[in-house]
Amino acid sequence: MGAGDLSAALWRERRELELLLFRLETQRLHVQAGNLQWLGFTASEVENVLDRLRFEALARSVESAAVAAESKLPAEATLVELIAGTADSVWAEILREHLAGLRDLLRRLSAAALTGEQLLRNLNLDVPAPSGASPGGAAETGPGIGTAETLDKLATAANLERALLITQRTTQPLLVQYLDGGQGA
Repeated sequence: MGAGDLSAALWRERRELELLLFRLETQRLHVQAGNLQWLGFTASEVENVLDRLRFEALARSVESAAVAAESKLPAEATLVELIAGTADSVWAEILREHLAGLRDLLRRLSAAALTGEQLLRNLNLDVPAPSGASPGGAAETGPGIGTAETLDKLATAANLERALLITQRTTQPLLVQYLDGGQGA
């Protein structure tokens, strides 16, 4: 039941893409609200979904190759090619619906990632030297140094950088290629 298994794999992948979109939107809302202390958590959640998406892409690839073999197509056939290869069956319509759904999700995901990346880039996190620093860079000891504040800002800046890098990884170029060779997505 190759096409049925492929359809199930595509549903799982769509579900993970929806979850990725949700996680990006959650991150965007926290950034817009100024809740930068949650950047580490939101970045981890996005990264976890990306990890699961890699697994789902592999599963989809295996199922796709099986359907391609049944249709006498190369194992790396695109979804558009698989639809053409199953044109005389009910699976063609189901796969067309997956194609449309995946294209829509990728479009929305691309927009969310771009918005998130712009928001993260526009954050201005000035990390001051601790108060009481001597001209040579060594900090004096005593009250009012601001070391905790500086460390907090450094941690936030690191979380911001990580969130930005992870957000940039949310594009799904291999999925775009699989859908139709990158022609219509």
